[in-house]
Amino acid sequence: MPAAHRPGLRINARVTIPESELSWRFSRSSGPGGQGVNTADSRAELVWDAGGSAALSPVQRERLLTHLGGRLVGGVLTIAASEHREQLRNRDAARTRLAAIVAEALRPPPPMRRPTAPSRGAKERRLKAKKHRTDVKRLRRPPDD
Repeated sequence: MPAAHRPGLRINARVTIPESELSWRFSRSSGPGGQGVNTADSRAELVWDAGGSAALSPVQRERLLTHLGGRLVGGVLTIAASEHREQLRNRDAARTRLAAIVAEALRPPPPMRRPTAPSRGAKERRLKAKKHRTDVKRLRRPPDD
């Protein structure tokens, strides 16, 4: 449902998902709700077609599809929220969750670890400590008779 005060869902400084790409489904939620639990559609599902989104560059789309591969069904990401009693709060929770999931998926991978080798001094200190430990344990043994 497009709103004038919500031009889109802001993910980060570079990515904003337009409201036109987001669709909603509502259903009855389980759990507490008082008299309205059996009549109010308070459970909210936010559906976004990540594979066909115009808000993402090809590189971002590839990174997102790779990272969220197990959660996507045909390139579509669905977020369900039913932890609150009001539909509006569940809608806000679903929007927040979608933004967090997409932001995490779009984050670039950490730099690769450069393999290093211990220095010569470190090797010598390690061997000296091992030899010292051996001597300590040898002194603790009962004398040989």
